[in-house]
Amino acid sequence: MQKLKNILIGAALVVLPLGAAMHVPFAHADSALSANLSDVNASGGLGSADLTDTIGSLIAALLSVLGVIFLLLIIWAGFKWMTAQGDPKKVTAARDILVTAVVGLIILLSAYAISTFVIESLTKATGTA
Repeated sequence: MQKLKNILIGAALVVLPLGAAMHVPFAHADSALSANLSDVNASGGLGSADLTDTIGSLIAALLSVLGVIFLLLIIWAGFKWMTAQGDPKKVTAARDILVTAVVGLIILLSAYAISTFVIESLTKATGTA
């Protein structure tokens, strides 16, 4: 009986907020509201870039950060290799870091190239470009 009570209370806690949200009338923007939003946008310095441009900028920034990480890994592996003093374990560890960094870079660039190709092909096929 207690289990059934808990299930009913849980279902009510899920359904009631969703049911109330379904009866909220949709707000329609009129020209005055649109003008006010434009004023807020201009005064807030939010910018008017398209969402795809913003996502593209974020991807470019992420790729830049990953490029810097790759460079640091290469420098670190080179430093470890140069300071190994002929110790085979240290040389192997440095080589493993170097190989892993290069494989990661290849995977990253391949994923970027494939996604760019797919997105460009889809935009050409749908005629949105």
